[in-house]
Amino acid sequence: MLPLLSMPVPTAPTFESVPMADLNPDRLSRTMAELARSFDGAGTDLDATLQRITAAAVELIPGADSADVLVIADRGKYESYAATSQLPPQIDSLQARVGEGPCVDAATDTVFTRSDDLAAESRWPLFTAAAVEAGVRSILSFRLYTHNMQAGALNLFSSEPNVFDEESIHIGEVLAAHAAIAFVSARRQTQLHSAIASRDLIGQAKGMLMERFAVSADRAFAMMVTLSQESNVPVATIAGRIVELGPQHD
Repeated sequence: MLPLLSMPVPTAPTFESVPMADLNPDRLSRTMAELARSFDGAGTDLDATLQRITAAAVELIPGADSADVLVIADRGKYESYAATSQLPPQIDSLQARVGEGPCVDAATDTVFTRSDDLAAESRWPLFTAAAVEAGVRSILSFRLYTHNMQAGALNLFSSEPNVFDEESIHIGEVLAAHAAIAFVSARRQTQLHSAIASRDLIGQAKGMLMERFAVSADRAFAMMVTLSQESNVPVATIAGRIVELGPQHD
């Protein structure tokens, strides 16, 4: 499971705002290339990468007033990341309370969800009235990933109806792909760090057993494997317990 980040402060870097009429394919490609290069400086910092993506979404897509990334974790926990204003977390919390909404559908059921006018929307009756009252009229959401009981979506919000068109979807899909890649990279990095930590812990426990019982490295590891199988506990957990107890214990 990906480690959840603290709620970021919306201080992401800005990108040059481009009118839709001037946003030809070459210009869009250059802008996306600049965005991709900026990710290199973020390294494995998922929070910084998501902030760049949501900032780019607001700058590149006309009519988008704010954006965020919604993560729905196991047990129905909703978290808003890289919000460009205070509004997205409020809308995410509303969807969490009523159990429905376009961002939820995008994260869990569809590739993307668009509502051109929430005031005339019938798909989410428990959500729409409160969203309109909060100042949202149009929403465009893109699925990022589903993995291990988690789901995510890139969400764009507008105070005006009928602002998102096919070009908005095209740009949003590209940005959502960047965000999805960032999540995959962060997950792999976490798994790698966990694997290295487990390896080091097992090595430490193995050394303690070798010294305590005067056995070879292979025999010490076999002892941990046997105990793991008999107790149905992972070897890394067994190793951690051995290290915790110290060399004076059997």
